Amino acid sequence: MSQANILDPVNARKPARFKAGFGQRYLLTVDTEEDFDWGKPLSRTKHRIDSVARLRKFQQFCEGRGVVPVYLVDYPIATSPLAVELLKEPLAEGRAEIGVQLHPWVSPPNDEDVTQFNSFSGNLPPYLERAKLLKLHETILRNFGQAPLIYRAGRYGIGANTAAILREAGIAIDTSVRALFDYSETGGPNFRDLPLQPWWVGGEPGTLLELPLTTVFSGPLRWFGPFIYPRTWRVPRLRGVLSRLGLLERIPLTPEGITVREALRGVDIAVAQGLPVLVLSFHSPSLHPGLTPYVRTEADLDDLYDWWRIIFARLGERGVLPTSVREIMGALELA
Repeated sequence: MSQANILDPVNARKPARFKAGFGQRYLLTVDTEEDFDWGKPLSRTKHRIDSVARLRKFQQFCEGRGVVPVYLVDYPIATSPLAVELLKEPLAEGRAEIGVQLHPWVSPPNDEDVTQFNSFSGNLPPYLERAKLLKLHETILRNFGQAPLIYRAGRYGIGANTAAILREAGIAIDTSVRALFDYSETGGPNFRDLPLQPWWVGGEPGTLLELPLTTVFSGPLRWFGPFIYPRTWRVPRLRGVLSRLGLLERIPLTPEGITVREALRGVDIAVAQGLPVLVLSFHSPSLHPGLTPYVRTEADLDDLYDWWRIIFARLGERGVLPTSVREIMGALELA
């Protein structure tokens, strides 16, 4: 079992390699979770799952474009009969895939206080992070009939013990790293020094693959982004000024808070950088207007679907094909 720390920059120097012919691909990941007010303190009980019903349309939308979405589900979704009803058939037929997303505040056992610090599962005592993750993994396997092979920590909150727990659970890929972001000010992990290229955690091919979410810097100062951006955190308005002037902007590949024009620039930069896998993401409650800050109205939801249409089209124009977890695993060079 690997005891490596995903957050150790030394591990990130062991890049994963893919077989000839794999080219460049993209993976669509969905943080499939309960509905809660993002502006209020976290709660074990103050949530709903109204957005689950919207997964039907989104799945159909993806199927129409040959995209296999990866639903990273947390405990309220894993125990939702409607989620099981909507996803079980697409999962069984390979039209969708399932993974684990751990929101510790709503995942049993409930042995910790609900605090911002504890919302990052990697901050929990190792026994508790392990118990929550294994319980969620077991629940997904039992209810959906699929063994999840990919993991994302809620709030991207991995820690020093996460890799070993994932290997124990039989997880092959972690996709919690949000490169170019730093959550340490609120008690979370710092990803600033970690790369966008996939790597083997611990350096041994065939152990645990880290597949970071794709974020790039854009603008004339993008090469200096890793130096400049972290130094502007005390003056967030300066980041806005740099972005408005077109000098430096940070672009994660998500429709949440990122315009389609920004995302198109981000796609082009990521492709030019030669990333083998572009990891796109968003949160499932954004499929239901009024549940996230990004989609307040039905018109906003139409815009979200248009965002995906345009980005899928640009990726196709650039020769970047959709992929899946199983395809990625089969394309890895293990020697």
